[in-house]
Amino acid sequence: MLVLFETSVGYAIFKVLNEKKLQEVDSLWKEFETPEKANKIVKLKHFEKFQDTAEALAAFTALMEGKINKQLKKVLKKIVKEAHEPLAVADAKLGGVIKEKLNLSCIHSPVVNELMRGIRSQMDGLIPGVEPREMAAMCLGLAHSLSRYRLKFSADKVDTMIVQAISLLDDLDKELNNYIMRCREWYGWHFPELGKIISDNLTYCKCLQKVGDRKNYASAKLSELLPEEVEAEVKAAAEISMGTEVSEEDICNILHLCTQVIEISEYRTQLYEYLQNRMMAIAPNVTVMVGELVGARLIAHAGSLLNLAKHAASTVQILGAEKALFRALKSRRDTPKYGLIYHASLVGQTSPKHKGKISRMLAAKTVLAIRYDAFGEDSSSAMGIENRAKLEARLRTLEDRGIRKISGTGKALAKTEKYEHKSEVKTYDPSGDSTLPTCSKKRKIEQVDKEDEIIEKKAKKAKVKIKVEETTTVAAEEEEEEEEGVLVVEEQETSVKKKKKKDKKKHIKEEPLSEEEPCTSTAIPSPEKKKKKKKKRDNED
Repeated sequence: MLVLFETSVGYAIFKVLNEKKLQEVDSLWKEFETPEKANKIVKLKHFEKFQDTAEALAAFTALMEGKINKQLKKVLKKIVKEAHEPLAVADAKLGGVIKEKLNLSCIHSPVVNELMRGIRSQMDGLIPGVEPREMAAMCLGLAHSLSRYRLKFSADKVDTMIVQAISLLDDLDKELNNYIMRCREWYGWHFPELGKIISDNLTYCKCLQKVGDRKNYASAKLSELLPEEVEAEVKAAAEISMGTEVSEEDICNILHLCTQVIEISEYRTQLYEYLQNRMMAIAPNVTVMVGELVGARLIAHAGSLLNLAKHAASTVQILGAEKALFRALKSRRDTPKYGLIYHASLVGQTSPKHKGKISRMLAAKTVLAIRYDAFGEDSSSAMGIENRAKLEARLRTLEDRGIRKISGTGKALAKTEKYEHKSEVKTYDPSGDSTLPTCSKKRKIEQVDKEDEIIEKKAKKAKVKIKVEETTTVAAEEEEEEEEGVLVVEEQETSVKKKKKKDKKKHIKEEPLSEEEPCTSTAIPSPEKKKKKKKKRDNED
């Protein structure tokens, strides 16, 4: 059996001397502990050395792509075909290509891998004529050349350009806004009406650059920049403008600022086209799903396309809203539903109640597109177009839910019964308005008379109790006031009589009101109040 072994210096073909020892895979490493033992297992049959690093680079790039180099073809035809022996290969893909093109039987198994590992460990002793220094220098040079070649070959796949381009685009937008605001405010002192007539910033700056002083608007031709109606309005406003006069030096500085604004806006359009092309080259499916600007901002936020591909769909959905997320978690409120993905066209065209649902579905499909672009070999955007069509169909079903037409047998199921008002109508009962007791018509007259007699007896008993209490209080007062004299007693008796008459009148008035529940207790004036009243009367006399 022959073994094809690739090194940084050249191709080596070994002959296996003792194939029985290859059957013991676990103990095969013991046979390569020393160069003497290794020479008993394998022997170098042919070595094809590379002339320089460029040739080595071409050979290795062909091997990595699964192709056969011209130099390797010659060696295999010359040595292996003549030997009529199977060839052990480290790469199964390469073995398939050799078998297809040269019709040679190739072997790839765990035993071959162990054999390759043993040859690599004793490579200096098995390949004579190659110094260790030369081998190390060739390895280092080939590694550097291969890295440069790989980077140069996939220059379109460098996503750092996208990160820098989108950052510069955002900076240009900020600077443009500042410059235009300053220009409008500055020229507004001279011709304030122009800012209200022309709303577009670029045409405003171009008009300033072409005309300058407002006196020149009457003779200037602005048909290339403005429509006829707006041009006539500008000329009419220039004649009756309320602005102040400015010097030529001021106008020159304003015009210089206008040229800067025009140049920056032109460079911005050029940079946007460059970003579009770069995004279609690196991430075509992401571009189809969310657009160039949103896709580029997602890549810039994650750092690279590979880092973005490692994120979950829920992370991509709220990427850019980290502050709101942690604030919501801290205050135990609802977390945000979208971040940078909110600016995608699919989310923007949905109704507010469906924005969260669509952003979640869009994030899930976008993550698939990101991983396909980052790790897939195909550079087509077919997958993104298919997923976008699914999302648009889902969006239509959400928006048209409840409005879509029903056909076939579903019509009978969808019919609703006619609405009928089944609630009871209650009428107003005026009997609850009166607080006086009412007797029903069915009650007999005798029962009413008996009730009236009982109420009168209760009222009489209450009057007797009140009279007894009053006589007791009067007697107590008379005993206390015997020392004051006869005149005071007479006046007291007259006052008591008057009070009794008043109390009787009050009770007579209260009796008809308290037919059901007559009052059993009356408020008796305290003796202290009576003393005070008597003293007042004495003082008056």
